[in-house]
Amino acid sequence: MQAPPIWQRLLAALAYLLPWSDAFPFGRGLFGLFPALQWLGVPVLPVALLEQVVPFGGLVLFLVLFLAVVRNNQVPYLIRFNVLQAILIDIVVVLITLIFQVLQLAALDFVGKTLSNTVFIGILVLVLFAMIQNLRGKDADIPSLSEAVRMQL
Repeated sequence: MQAPPIWQRLLAALAYLLPWSDAFPFGRGLFGLFPALQWLGVPVLPVALLEQVVPFGGLVLFLVLFLAVVRNNQVPYLIRFNVLQAILIDIVVVLITLIFQVLQLAALDFVGKTLSNTVFIGILVLVLFAMIQNLRGKDADIPSLSEAVRMQL
């Protein structure tokens, strides 16, 4: 089996900027200790700018990606698979953000920072794994999540 073209692999990898843009603020505690980590936010700037400039930008981006990419059978499978997987990861990150806000976990010094750092590092590892797998031309197989994506496609 031949590897997908490079443009498909790049677009599939770029899909993971969506969950990364929502998980990036969780790293605030680490940025003071390791200032170099702030450079990981540079790829997120276009997505964050779009979400802030356009009213309901996050919802609009979600709907465009879901309706124009995931549900469009003319888009290559690799791109559809990874966009849907990135959307599902982003939904989890948004739910974690809501839990942090409701329980006011950011106000708790040690516990809040520890949980926030854990979310940041976890999503960072997940996004890096998925991007590297895509650039290699393989599916980023994440247990349970990838199975749910395959059932939807």
